[in-house]
Amino acid sequence: MVRMMQQLFSEVHNSFTETLSEQIRSQHQLVDKNTAMYNAHFPKSAALLQQSIYRLKFEELFFIQMELLLQNRIRKTRIKGYAFEKVGERFNDFYSNHLPFELTGAQKRVVKEIRADMGTGAHMNRLLQGDVGSGKTIVAVLTCLLAIDNGFQACIMAPTEILAQQHYQGVSELLEKTGLKVSLLTGSVKTKARRVIHSDLEDGTLNILIGTHALIEDKVVFKNLGVAIVDEQHRFGVAQRAKLWKKNHLPPHVLVMTATPIPRTLAMSLYGDLDISVIDELPPGRKEIKTVHRYDKNRLAVFSFLKEEITKGRQIYLVYPLIEESETLDYKDLMDGYESVVREFPTPQYQVSIVHGRMKPEDKDYEMERFVKGETQIMVATTVIEVGVNVPNASVMVIESAERFGLSQLHQLRGRVGRGADQSFCILMTSYKLSAEAKTRVETMVATTDGFEIAEVDLKLRGPGDMMGTRQSGVLALRVADIVKDNDILAVARETAKELLQKDATLALPENTSIKKVLQFLQSKKGLWKYIS
Repeated sequence: MVRMMQQLFSEVHNSFTETLSEQIRSQHQLVDKNTAMYNAHFPKSAALLQQSIYRLKFEELFFIQMELLLQNRIRKTRIKGYAFEKVGERFNDFYSNHLPFELTGAQKRVVKEIRADMGTGAHMNRLLQGDVGSGKTIVAVLTCLLAIDNGFQACIMAPTEILAQQHYQGVSELLEKTGLKVSLLTGSVKTKARRVIHSDLEDGTLNILIGTHALIEDKVVFKNLGVAIVDEQHRFGVAQRAKLWKKNHLPPHVLVMTATPIPRTLAMSLYGDLDISVIDELPPGRKEIKTVHRYDKNRLAVFSFLKEEITKGRQIYLVYPLIEESETLDYKDLMDGYESVVREFPTPQYQVSIVHGRMKPEDKDYEMERFVKGETQIMVATTVIEVGVNVPNASVMVIESAERFGLSQLHQLRGRVGRGADQSFCILMTSYKLSAEAKTRVETMVATTDGFEIAEVDLKLRGPGDMMGTRQSGVLALRVADIVKDNDILAVARETAKELLQKDATLALPENTSIKKVLQFLQSKKGLWKYIS
């Protein structure tokens, strides 16, 4: 086999087409394509093997970055957007008189980036990353006000009813004194109320519409939609988001918000065609959540700590894993856990709620509501509370069988507490038998509350395909490079691609002919575009 390959290489030797310019090769001291191909298979020395593999990895990552950056450029030059030329009365009045707290430096920076985007007349397509509790909602509200001041409407789309309701409550409270009209549209809104919303939307009296995917139904017609804000975007399909684009003559500006931190390396590869804003500081006054690891044998000590917290007037989450493969067993664990909690925390002194996937939606909402109002002190639940539920008085999160949760899930769950001024705690309960990976996950959680650090560890543990789900698997099906291990090469490749496009945006210079040909070939295959929303 080896002999046949050598024979083949000797026949085609020196006939591999060079894909990189002379300037890029000398700038990064890269060997030529023929040398790289031959030595990657039949190395003449260890040094040449290393140089050849580096060259092939660089080339692969460079062309992915070129495609993404060109896609971004096409969006900005060819796809027209509405120009929001002024920062008007509504924005300034809210900012000066109704802002409930001083914005952090990061929030101010992000609002500036959004304002700059929406003022150019090009279409905005921006990803806003902010860790749990970093204050993305206020940025969303200010973005909506920019649209309203310029004569447009705004909408916020959330993946679940409970999240949509929370956005609605939060936004309505913030805008209470502004005289703006905000409505909520979800699957459970009655026909009569729906008709009113549809009519207000069409005649322009409704300024902001918040809801679930009910917003993208054909019968929902805006008078003049200027900005669409999509929360927790990885839960919506590309087709669903594309429907929002068609809600006006020109596509509305799009702001995608996610509380799932995406490591820089992945963000560069997967969202390189989007502009990315990051809120990387927590609002002042927020205390860092203390995270501890406890074994099952410490349960009684944990229970007595919970009683102390309840005496202080705090509320507790107790979360159990629920995994499809072992669903029946998991429900048994949940119910056993619930019974032991009820025994330990008897009525009337304590009230305990339970929420899980087998309950009817109205029963789930009723129990959630009781907990939100403070009628129950303990919420026993499966991971249904992972995203978005906001109970500032809840200060302790106990995660049972924590070894069975992924890192990002653990981090999201922990983010349910720490939303008030009180010191909050996260207790990770595990058995003694921990795999090396589970141990790393638990240790990482105890060591840091920084979502981006956690995401980097998660990426190393799980690999990129797993981490980002199916949407990104195509971009990540790399032949030579590895996004995690080769992130240094990726950063160099992206910078090189940026510099090249700044000097020669249309790749018209003769030295860039080979690069242009490769890109035309890749685009004819449409290999990348189908993975980018």
